[in-house]
Amino acid sequence: MEFVRHEDKSFEWGVKKAAELGYTHVEPMVHWGRELLSEAGYFHSVSMLDDPLRIKRACEEAGIRLSGLSSHTPLCKPEIAVEYLKQAIRFAAECGAPVVNTDEGPKPAWTTEEEDHILMRYSLQEAAFFAEPRDILIGIEPHQQYSKTPEGLDRIHSLVTSRAIGINYDTGNAYLCGHDPLEWLQSVKDRLVHLHAKDISAEQSGSERGKVTGTPVGCACGDGVIDWERVIEICRGLDRDIAFSVECGTVEQAGRSIEYLRKLIE
Repeated sequence: MEFVRHEDKSFEWGVKKAAELGYTHVEPMVHWGRELLSEAGYFHSVSMLDDPLRIKRACEEAGIRLSGLSSHTPLCKPEIAVEYLKQAIRFAAECGAPVVNTDEGPKPAWTTEEEDHILMRYSLQEAAFFAEPRDILIGIEPHQQYSKTPEGLDRIHSLVTSRAIGINYDTGNAYLCGHDPLEWLQSVKDRLVHLHAKDISAEQSGSERGKVTGTPVGCACGDGVIDWERVIEICRGLDRDIAFSVECGTVEQAGRSIEYLRKLIE
């Protein structure tokens, strides 16, 4: 849903636009509390204080489904993450989203790396207790200080043993962290539950690769450095469907992304 971020339109408008472009799924972003822009219909995020059936109805009216919820919260800060993820999981179960996506988030300024992993384990275990009986999956995304390497993401994933916990792989973040996004995807494919289809322009690559751990949105799929044919090939070999949640910055980019990816997939 990030493709409508700068359109100053509501969630419902964004869902209809996604359907018009030919998308079969959307990944709504949810938040706690209330804030002015989304309440006024100028932003696509949905408050988890709203009725989750609002999301379900909007998707049904547009003839579109949910791939998951963008419910990012800092796992290193359990005072935020535990209740946020538990509410997101309940929200997902009621609106029909099979996955909630998150990452470790910015860490507290005063904790050590070992302490952070204990805190993440606590957050993920509490969330897993809610996710398992509801058949909701938790997708951990490479995005922050510890998940910026394959080894770091693996360590976070291994903190809790649960059928509910998997990987939400972000092709663009993996590339910008300085790694081969195809090799990394190959290494996590058996734990993959969702995929952020994010391409990175040559210009952004030149200025940011190896210097950042992620980026809000990418360019249109096919305009950048990601080898989408190979990404599709890797995912085709799995025994389950993986949603490609396109993460770009404009409606025009979203339109070109789906045209490009559809041709490759078909």
